[in-house]
Amino acid sequence: MDLAPDETLLFDGHPSWRSILGFYVKGSLVAIVAGAIAPLAGAATGIGVAVVLAILSMVVLVGLFKRIAITYEVSDQRLWIRRGLLSRAVQQTRLTRVQGVTTHQSAFQRLLRIGTVEFDTAAGEDYDFAFVGVADPDDISRRVDEAIRAMPVHG
Repeated sequence: MDLAPDETLLFDGHPSWRSILGFYVKGSLVAIVAGAIAPLAGAATGIGVAVVLAILSMVVLVGLFKRIAITYEVSDQRLWIRRGLLSRAVQQTRLTRVQGVTTHQSAFQRLLRIGTVEFDTAAGEDYDFAFVGVADPDDISRRVDEAIRAMPVHG
């Protein structure tokens, strides 16, 4: 973490596992279908079970990597979005450039207690800055708002 000496980290997290629940459901369905097809194709039942377990394991691993490959961070001075495990892309903005914070939650996302926090920055609409699929988006919005209000006013 590359914080300045006078900078304090307020939030450090990843998208919630609930944000990729659809990926897990689809992967599980593929595993079940593949496991059901294996015995129909002449393979032993044990092979079908092995196919299901192998696909489920891959789904869990890929889901885990999808989540941990994205890190969201908020300090009392900056926001970061870090993407990637092997290669890396870092998006960063200063809180002084944040003009507004918006949270979005569909009805389904409210049930899952996840949502998106969008930051309107001085860079304009071409520069999307959003924490997608985070747990408790209202808490993140509140932390950013408190950090912005605590900043000294430069005139």
